[in-house]
Amino acid sequence: MKVLVLGAGKIGSMIATLLTQTDDFAVTLADRDPALLARAERAGLRVRTVDVEDAESLRAAVAGHHAVLSACPFTLTPLIASTAVACGAHYLDLTEDVAATRKVKELAETASTALIPQCGLAPGFISVVGHDLARRFDELHNLHLRVGALPQYPTNALKYNLTWSTDGLINEYCNPCEAIVDGKPREVMPLEGDERFALDGVDYEAFNTSGGLGSLCETLAGKVRNLDYKTVRYPGHRDIVRLLIRDLRLGERRHLLKDVLETAVPLTLQDVVLVVATATGRQDGELRQETFATKIYSKQIGGRTWSAIQVTTAAGICAILDLLREGSIPQSGFVRQEQVPLAAFLANRFGRHYAG
Repeated sequence: MKVLVLGAGKIGSMIATLLTQTDDFAVTLADRDPALLARAERAGLRVRTVDVEDAESLRAAVAGHHAVLSACPFTLTPLIASTAVACGAHYLDLTEDVAATRKVKELAETASTALIPQCGLAPGFISVVGHDLARRFDELHNLHLRVGALPQYPTNALKYNLTWSTDGLINEYCNPCEAIVDGKPREVMPLEGDERFALDGVDYEAFNTSGGLGSLCETLAGKVRNLDYKTVRYPGHRDIVRLLIRDLRLGERRHLLKDVLETAVPLTLQDVVLVVATATGRQDGELRQETFATKIYSKQIGGRTWSAIQVTTAAGICAILDLLREGSIPQSGFVRQEQVPLAAFLANRFGRHYAG
């Protein structure tokens, strides 16, 4: 299967590395940054220079590929997805942006191939888990989904290190959040709904962020009383971020907020991804609760250390692509993450990375 991975950054390079380790994919990693491509080439990956914002350059790169995987900023989603459709290629991405996903859904109405957005961790895997829990209940009352990518050794006041796209992080902290409240679809404010919990003796906080539910609100409409998604952080993080975004109004100057974060907050590969999903409702006439919880740490793959958020995000989209290749999920139109069975995902050679 000929695959084009667009974006040679933290996640794109991980995707290409995982796929290249199998004999089932012929992978080309494309970007316009020569430094990123040179590093990927030294790692043994096939690379190509492509300016994704140039429609002709993009179309020439996509032509002849069976699938296009986007690890680019969400602002480029409509162009990449429409080009994939025009070239007859499957399209998969990692976007958390709601508007970009709606555009992909529109394109899928006339596509002969599969368009599968939101294939990462959250949105992505968390929807697979959430839907699996939901289907176990005769009457579903509450479904609470919590995900966090955290440093193992926090040292600054934010108790946080950058582990993935800064643009995506800011998007989650600033944009309205979808939820279902008392059976009705709602938009709730980001950085609100603060709650505390402990897992394995460690204290955490969680609060509303945008995009994590993917299409789950639409899928479970009329089937659940309360559905929400919250990002997990160490206690105190939310208050500092709210100071920056609300009180200092850096949410209105996102380019400046990005510069502040990338200048002052270091990257780390020593992280942990936390996934907790809890459902309550009626089973066989009884009120019951079921919980899925896991922690995934950074690991060595191909002689290189990869962060947990790189591994889980890349493993998510690779597993979906692999299931698509096998014919285990729909081959055309708009494919939701919750259409993927959890058991099939976790049994997949890429999905097994979620075992920790």
